[in-house]
Amino acid sequence: MEEKVQKKHRFHMPSAFTILFLLIALIAVLTWIIPAGEYKVNGAGNMISGTYHTVASHPQGIWDIFMAPIIGMIGDKATTGAIDIALFILVIGGFLGVVNKTGALDDGIRSIVENSKGHEKRLIIVLTIIFAIGGSTYGMGEETLAFFPLIVPIMMGVGYDSLVAAGIILLGTRVGDLASTVNPFSTGVASGIIKISPGSGLGSRIILLIIVTALTIAFVLRYADKIKKDPTKSLVYSQRKADMKFFEVDKRTTKPQPLTKIQKHVLWVFALTFIIMIVGLVPWTSINKSWTFFESFTKWLTQIPFLGDFLGADMTALGSW
Repeated sequence: MEEKVQKKHRFHMPSAFTILFLLIALIAVLTWIIPAGEYKVNGAGNMISGTYHTVASHPQGIWDIFMAPIIGMIGDKATTGAIDIALFILVIGGFLGVVNKTGALDDGIRSIVENSKGHEKRLIIVLTIIFAIGGSTYGMGEETLAFFPLIVPIMMGVGYDSLVAAGIILLGTRVGDLASTVNPFSTGVASGIIKISPGSGLGSRIILLIIVTALTIAFVLRYADKIKKDPTKSLVYSQRKADMKFFEVDKRTTKPQPLTKIQKHVLWVFALTFIIMIVGLVPWTSINKSWTFFESFTKWLTQIPFLGDFLGADMTALGSW
């Protein structure tokens, strides 16, 4: 019998991202130890020698550690930033990359394709509604780039083409944005200009959202039915084989293996992440001034001795992201 060779664990130099994150965590720890201080500055913003004095400490918590690179890229009240969308795509893409390493997405896609046989239309309806809600609530648009590698294999796997996937994602988000219910980037800005609450006229915008989403679903379903009956009618039929190969459709549409317990947990985290994202971006108090539950809870949590500082006294309430 062959002896099993035990692999030796060798030290590997951490990546630049790991080192930077550890430095951020170290600096946060030091804010609890080193007294805070500052210099007076002149009109040009230069520090004046001999004016250093101590100020009240502001210990940084877990929230501050994770928010440091975010604020560094998109800014806050004191610092401006200009790469909001780029950062969003970077974070979502990275998140999907980590999830994909577990195999949960591939096996999940296989399960969806297997369970959708005979119910393909239902899949189009559900996905279009989800993307329309994303566009309507927080202006989901450019951020959808990370979702094409997920939706295209599903649509092609059940007999449609890549344009059906593009229609679901692009048309869904655009009509959602057209009927922006609480979208802070359109409804929020517009209502701020004329100084009314973003909640004004919400009912009529919800009705508009239902109408345009229904029309979009009907349009995509009509095209999808045509492709299902005759794939050569596809507007991108000439590149079908290339799309099948690029998105590994054959690999992802084989009979699915049962999801492991870890993969199920990963998919729950995956779903919960997007729910929290949407809830965090919807301006609840703008819709109704009495909807202050998230702000009240965050204020209560951050005022708890030690725990509030440990989590981060500057924690932002859901609805204010």
